[in-house]
Order: sequence, then C-alpha cells, then structure tokens
Amino acid sequence: MPRDFTTESLSHDPIHGYIPFTSASGLPQGEASERELIDHPWVQRLRHIHQLQTAWWVFPSAEHMRFQHVLGVMHLGSVAVQAWYESLDDSCSNVPSKNYVESLVRIAGLLHDVGHGPFGHFFDDHYLAQFELTHEDIGSHIIEHELGDIIRSIRRNPSGQLQPLEELDPRQVAWLIRRPAGDADEADGHPEWLRKLRALFSGIYTVDNMDFVLRDAYMSGYNTRAFDISRLIHYSFFTKEGLTIHARGLPTLINFIETRANLFRTIYFHRTVRGIDISLEEYFSHTMQRLFPGHPIEHLDAYQRLTESSFLVDVTRWADSDDPQLAELGSHWKDIINRREMWRMACERVMHFHSGQAENVTIFSAPELVERRVREFLPVHLQDIALRIDVARHYHRPSARRPTGKLNFWFDAASGESSELNDDELFRSLPTSFLIFRIYSRDHSHDLAISQALQKVAGDTSGDTKTNM
Repeated sequence: MPRDFTTESLSHDPIHGYIPFTSASGLPQGEASERELIDHPWVQRLRHIHQLQTAWWVFPSAEHMRFQHVLGVMHLGSVAVQAWYESLDDSCSNVPSKNYVESLVRIAGLLHDVGHGPFGHFFDDHYLAQFELTHEDIGSHIIEHELGDIIRSIRRNPSGQLQPLEELDPRQVAWLIRRPAGDADEADGHPEWLRKLRALFSGIYTVDNMDFVLRDAYMSGYNTRAFDISRLIHYSFFTKEGLTIHARGLPTLINFIETRANLFRTIYFHRTVRGIDISLEEYFSHTMQRLFPGHPIEHLDAYQRLTESSFLVDVTRWADSDDPQLAELGSHWKDIINRREMWRMACERVMHFHSGQAENVTIFSAPELVERRVREFLPVHLQDIALRIDVARHYHRPSARRPTGKLNFWFDAASGESSELNDDELFRSLPTSFLIFRIYSRDHSHDLAISQALQKVAGDTSGDTKTNM
C-alpha cells in the first residue's frame, strides 16, 4: 500500500534534510495531528528563544532558535526508534507497538524544551532556581496540563498509525523529558521499556545532544558535520541492561564526546560569551522583579508571553521611562545589547581532570579565595579595581554522574556480554571533565598585572595560564 502523503507535511532543515510530520489534512474527525502541537503557542514560542543563550551575540551566524532544534530532536526520535525498536522489543516485555513508541519519542523530542525561558539555561540558574524549579519542571507541567488533550488525540506519525486500543500518555512524555533525580525516580512505577527509553533523553548520547552538537557546530561555523551520527546509531541497540553500544562503535562515541566538549570550550564557554553572561547577571534579578509576577507555573499565561524577543524589546524601552530607576536599568540593557557594556577577559587558567582526580583539591574550587589572594598580589593602586571571577565547568558524563547514570552500556562481542560504560572505556584518552577559570575586568589596561598575580596564586603546576597580552 503506498504511503499516505495526504496526512503528511515536510519541513526543510539544513541538518537533517526533510523532516516529515503529520498534518490535519485527511485525518479522521477528533484525531489530532503533530502539526497541532507544532503550531501551538507553547511550541511556536520557541521561535523567540535562541538555542545558544548568549553566544549569538558573539557568533554572527548562530541565530538559530530552539524551535528548529526541537523539530530536529523530534526527527531524530524517529530515526532512533526505527533503528532500535526491534532490540527494545526483544529486551523487554509488553512493549507497545512500534508506532506508539515512535510517536511517544517524537512528541517528547518536540516538547523537551517547551518550558525554557529567555536565555535558556541562564534563566534556570538566575531566575527559576529561587523557586526550586527547572525548565524541565515547567515543561512537564505544560505537557500534562496544557497540551495533554492534543497528545492523547494523536493517533499516528509519518511511519504509521497506533494500534486501535493505544493512546499516548502525556505523563509518559513528561517523565521522559526530565533528568533522573535518583534511584527512586528511576523506577517511579513506569514499565521497563519506558525506563530504557529515557536514555534517549538523559545519557551520554541522546536525541537532544546529538541534534544540538550537529546544529550548533553547523550554525556557528565550527564544523559542518561534527560527528558521524549514522555510525553511532548503527552500532547502538537495546539489551536487557539498557541502551548499549557495540565495541566497534566506541571510537565514534568517544569522538562525539570530544566534539561536544570542544563546542563547550570554543562556543558555549567562549571568553566573550561568558563575559556577556556576567553582564547579564548584574541586572537580571532586578529586571525580572520588574518584568514578571513571580512563580512561572502560577502565571502560565504571562510565562507563555515571556520570550527573548519580548524581554529585549521591553528592557530597551525602559531607557525612555519617566521612572529614574527603570530608566537607569534600561540604559544598562541598551548598552549590553549594543555590546558597549561588557566585561573583558584579563586572563584564564584551563584545567583538565582525569579519572580519580577531583576539582575540589585545587585552589580553583574556591573562587572567592582566589580573587582575594589575586588582589593581594596586585600593585597597591590596582587592588580595588573592578574584577569578576568566572568558573566554567564541563563534565563529559551526563550531569557529572559516575559514570553514565546507569543509562549507557557497551557490548563486548568476545564475551557476548554488556557492561555499564565506565571511565576505562570512555576516557582512556580523554579527560572526564575540564574547568576554565577566568578573571574579567572592565578593559584590558591591567591584563598583565592580573595575569601575573594569578600566576603567583596558582603556581606553575595547576594548569595553563593565558592572557590577552
């Protein structure tokens, strides 16, 4: 039977080519299409939140939004399920139909970022944290309470239809997009097949980070084809332990891990990007007090309207306010947006940690102490200059858990057994994490003095010091 193109639409994508999704045309009455979710205000809102929270101020071509990213993750959900469903079915009991699993993963991919606020993860750290919330908490609430009716009404994806008695469960979608909080959360009453699928969203290589590594590398100009995704998917499958990669695929996985780390070093943790973040930090709390009424889940209508587009327009207009405090705040934002008010990197120290090494044994685990001692080593006339300390950390493991959060395994063909991926397999030739310690000042006038002071504090053996001089 030929494919039913009447219920399908295509989106053009520079990373994946054509991305198919179901549309309302030709569907039975009462059945929702994937397009209804894509066109919903909660998802369309992601057109106004950058994928790279502040790096687009530094990398001119990196103007892509989270909307393009979630479409890509939805598509990779299909690619992964098409490749891995048979092994999932073999390794678990009572697995739903292939089309159910594919639809579930596609929708989780499409909605995994739906709770993000302006400036992405920066917003989590500098606003949501006060309410003990993350964007995943908000996203889960939106999925269950705002989008649940549409999700339950979706009966097909571009590959085919769900079985007659199958109905998508928004609670399963909401659970998939949240990172595991601990052992109790890992079971949480969900079936084994669903727990295994969580590796597609929380783990070393997920449909989320496989898309953003490819997309961010391409859009920033870092690399047009950052890693071999086809080979990584080809050598992966499910076993009774979980998502497993064959030993032949390990070099490709290691290359992916290294590429992702390089993106952090060169793009996400770029010295100017982090300097912009420091500028935002100074005014963000006061700005949000003026801009937003409080707890996002208690003010969902206002949160839906809160995007980077609305944020940047609102704060720029404040510069013309009759309120002196608001006008001053708006003036600062205007200067930040136009790159006139920035912190400049004076010097940096990069440290790599291998298995068995801990950051907390270095002086850089106490940035306040480093700043105090650096000031002591500065010439007397410079000891009170404006300085800011920035510590950027990247863990190759998922969320710094040891080593893979029980989500990723490898298959040894010689023994015919699967084992949890550990540092020996993954990090023989790579560090397990790295740290970039930087000191910023208002201009480059005193870079040499600051660098020399940091050298005296840190000594010669704790890392590589660089300065702008």
